[in-house]
Amino acid sequence: MEKYVCDVCDYVYDPAVGDPDTGIAPGTSFEDLPDDWTCPVCGVTKDDFQVQK
Repeated sequence: MEKYVCDVCDYVYDPAVGDPDTGIAPGTSFEDLPDDWTCPVCGVTKDDFQVQK
């Protein structure tokens, strides 16, 4: 699965890790994150993330 990086703060969402602080289980792809999920560091929406290169 691809990792996604926040355009604002460079936080990397890694599907292998998920986002345990917000209840997102390991193995959850970026596409499967809830529409209201936000960056746990700076609070921007999924629209502000890009595939990590």
